[in-house]
Amino acid sequence: MSTNENTEHTLKKSFKPSQAWALALGAVLGWGAFMLPALRFLPQAGPLGAFIGFFIGGLILIPVALCYGNMVSRYPVAGGAFAFAYVGFGPTIAFICGWALVLGYICIVALNVTAISLLSRFMLPGVFEFGFLYSIEGWDVYAGEVGFLVIITLLSGYLNYCGADLAGKIQVVLAFILVTGVILLFLGAYNAPTASMTNLEPLFRYPDKPLTCILAIVAIAPWLYVGFDTIPQAAEEFDFSPSMAAKLMISAILVGAFLYGLVTFSIALVMPYLELLMLTVPWHTGFVAKTALGSLGSIILTFAVLAAIFTGINGFFIATSRLLFSMSRARVLPSWFMAIHPVNKTPYRTIIFTTAFVCIAPFFGRQVLSWVVDMSAVGTVIAYICTSVVCFKSNTPDLPHAGRNKLFGVLGAIGGFTCLLLLTLPMSPAAISKQSWWILFGWVGLGVIFYFAKAKEFTNIPTKQLTEYILGDKDKKVYFSSKK
Repeated sequence: MSTNENTEHTLKKSFKPSQAWALALGAVLGWGAFMLPALRFLPQAGPLGAFIGFFIGGLILIPVALCYGNMVSRYPVAGGAFAFAYVGFGPTIAFICGWALVLGYICIVALNVTAISLLSRFMLPGVFEFGFLYSIEGWDVYAGEVGFLVIITLLSGYLNYCGADLAGKIQVVLAFILVTGVILLFLGAYNAPTASMTNLEPLFRYPDKPLTCILAIVAIAPWLYVGFDTIPQAAEEFDFSPSMAAKLMISAILVGAFLYGLVTFSIALVMPYLELLMLTVPWHTGFVAKTALGSLGSIILTFAVLAAIFTGINGFFIATSRLLFSMSRARVLPSWFMAIHPVNKTPYRTIIFTTAFVCIAPFFGRQVLSWVVDMSAVGTVIAYICTSVVCFKSNTPDLPHAGRNKLFGVLGAIGGFTCLLLLTLPMSPAAISKQSWWILFGWVGLGVIFYFAKAKEFTNIPTKQLTEYILGDKDKKVYFSSKK
């Protein structure tokens, strides 16, 4: 690829630090923070067990974030873990890493879109539930709801199509609404007439041991905090020093952990949380907000949840489109995906593809998508492990702070392998379901077919040329042996 051609396929630098941070926080703190306190966090761990679990899970992932930060500072290009895997291991492992991530990212967009249907069924019951089509795993699919979600998806795609700068500005506003909504929810719950610290008892799920309760939350840390790695995907568009990336990711994880805990505490404060869990209400968080603040509470919660959903959609839209774009530049995917809009300077074809794919999601129902996203957590952890190992491998003694970065690599890999075991061992509280395993096997099989269909092309590209495709500079140092 010539210098001119390489420039034509380089993204515009437009992301500010505040936009990158909002990108990560919004992706970390999604709809689950409001839907799962009474469905999973409190029943499995209790209030204090959940709160401790959130922070330990976040701390486990901080070395991983430091590894990402180290790699971004040296290789500030689109693609994130895909590009880093190439640096350390070459094109085949890079393909595996990219393939593991791409379905996960795009399905998290889809899951956030369909979460709007959960909110609409609570806030506007019956409004969009017309034109019954069919049921999938207990979830009723309606034409009205599908149409509504498709419109939202098209709007989200259009905003990303118009430019990263616009998407980043919108992300900052949504993140502010999200954080403000969580704080107001907590203040309302804390000042409710029935609020009492005794409502938090038992602090841990009875009769389980505290450690068991904490591990039940730690085990799902990859799912809770997936999204901090959206920052490396947009590294090529940073309008600031890439060395800031690590601080932005770590602060997003820690603030996300605190906000997860704040929402969960809010749910447990208003009435004895064991009694709350036994109530037959469609949405416990909504019930608490209305109990604590009346109709105003419902409005505040609605804005907070919508902000959480749309920041998740926007964040993973950016991550998905940049990953596909980077894989296309590497000739792993068809060159059609490589095009950059002449005016907006966005990878507009990958955005169009992502939009079209997500528009199909509402037809499958929530449960099927949940299986896919559970499976995709395995792919995310694989990317964490790969990045951590590459960080360890590539920090040779001639580089600044090599010893420290190698330590981060070891700790990140240990954290990643721990999360992988928690996701895959049958006795783990976070083990993925049988249905998720079948989807995982299917995706791996499809990847094998796709790899052998494309392998001859991209694995036979001379290393210097492939390095320029992926890293933007043929002289960038890579750490794998090659005869090409």
